[in-house]
Amino acid sequence: MSMRAAIVVGATGLTGSALVEQLCEHDEYISVTVIARRKLTYTHPKLEVKIRDFDRIEENDIGFAHELYCCLGTTIKKAGSREMFEKVDFEYPLAIASLAKKRGIPHFLVITAMGANENSPFYYNRVKGKLERDLEELGLQRLSIIRPSLLVGNRDEFRLGEKAGEKLLKLAQPLLIGPLKRSRAIEATQVAKAMIIIALYGKQQPVTIYPSDELATLEYPEVPEEDISREILFNWDKLNEGEKVNREVVINRDKYKLEETVIDKEVHFRQRDQDN
Repeated sequence: MSMRAAIVVGATGLTGSALVEQLCEHDEYISVTVIARRKLTYTHPKLEVKIRDFDRIEENDIGFAHELYCCLGTTIKKAGSREMFEKVDFEYPLAIASLAKKRGIPHFLVITAMGANENSPFYYNRVKGKLERDLEELGLQRLSIIRPSLLVGNRDEFRLGEKAGEKLLKLAQPLLIGPLKRSRAIEATQVAKAMIIIALYGKQQPVTIYPSDELATLEYPEVPEEDISREILFNWDKLNEGEKVNREVVINRDKYKLEETVIDKEVHFRQRDQDN
């Protein structure tokens, strides 16, 4: 098993919150650090939350990690102005990516949008396109750009426009075939899962763009079951070889490694009720 550490920004949103939960439950990760402006309701032994002001975030606020997942995003209505929208969707991700590069984090994953294009006639897509362009120019060791279609799932906040779009896309889903398939709505939980799969098994190249239709099909590779021969399976002497102790795994956040604590104690098995 690998011992990986991850950092997540934008963890209070629809995809970010799903991503944090999946990372904490994943066997590959022993440490998940969230940088957020407010506390999370979700807790886990692997999880550490750092409350920070993104306008004043510094290099020391970002520790080492194998991946930094950026799920920052808002709407113009919620932000209150185009200026504030660009802060959240453009300036903050770019600043965090720059700090991640300085800290030597090898992989930066960022959510943009399906129509991201700096020359788009639509303001939202232009901002996302500018972000992609500047991130590529930053020269990150590995950059994965996640371009989902309309995200669906249970939000803490109600967004009338997105709810209406979600219903329309669900009705039109059977008609979206061929090239139109990429416009299908996608579950935020699937996008979160796809990001982890990309981190662990994705293309090893400087910049990769993942469109929504590809994100929707990503699944964990099948792990072949270990073939244990009958001789070993029923050879109790063989199975009982070695030191007979119990071991507990302890997370050491400072060193990001597993340490073993040996506990000498007997193991008692409860006898099964014969009536069952």
